[in-house]
Amino acid sequence: MQVVNWLPRTELPFAAPSRPELLDMPEPEPEIAAPAFPATPAEAPEQPATRPVERPKIEVPRPSLVSTRTGAKPVEEVDETPVVAKPAPVPPPRFALQLLRAGRCLLLVELPTGEAFQSRDPAYLLLKDMLRAAGLPDAPQIVGEPVRWPWLNRGTLDQGPEAARDFVQGFLSVQMEAAPCACVWLIGLPAVRFAGEADAEAFNRELQIEGLGSAWAVPGLELLMEEPQRKAAVWQAMRRLMARWKESNE
Repeated sequence: MQVVNWLPRTELPFAAPSRPELLDMPEPEPEIAAPAFPATPAEAPEQPATRPVERPKIEVPRPSLVSTRTGAKPVEEVDETPVVAKPAPVPPPRFALQLLRAGRCLLLVELPTGEAFQSRDPAYLLLKDMLRAAGLPDAPQIVGEPVRWPWLNRGTLDQGPEAARDFVQGFLSVQMEAAPCACVWLIGLPAVRFAGEADAEAFNRELQIEGLGSAWAVPGLELLMEEPQRKAAVWQAMRRLMARWKESNE
């Protein structure tokens, strides 16, 4: 019956004396009065509103995801100054020119095949026809060996376009000092480009070259044979300039 202690109301005969500790009854615990709360919220006393105390924010540096995952050290700032690439070296131009003299005119002519003129070459025969039409001797005198560029096949010597121009102009200047010249015929694009510092748009025009004087830009002999319609413009330009070398011959 789950009875721990049992005390009789009266003393039993022949019973063993009771133990004193069993007769001590524990004092009841004092009741704590519950606080009286108001019946409604309106009856509750008003309390001053208190503002929450703002805690200072402390910024804690957070490692980057890459550093956290891989354990790598943070990458230092890289100098983003752009690197200026060096210009690629310009390959040396390739051409062959022959210098001839007809009367008081010098003719710097592009060699179509790169080889010296032969008496029966179609390009040479066309040149003779042009000289007769201009009133100049049709058997021009060859001056020196053909000028071939690049000058050297190997080596560290600069053989770019500027070096080629300086060489051709220097070569012409030496020949003009040896004998007077009324006009220089620049026949072919390499002659116009490296002696007259011009391009194909200057064909059939008169050029004034510093240190060389007056020059006439003429299409190449090979081009005139491939495109005969160009000969009319050459003839018209020749008639405008013919007075220069005719006056010199008188």
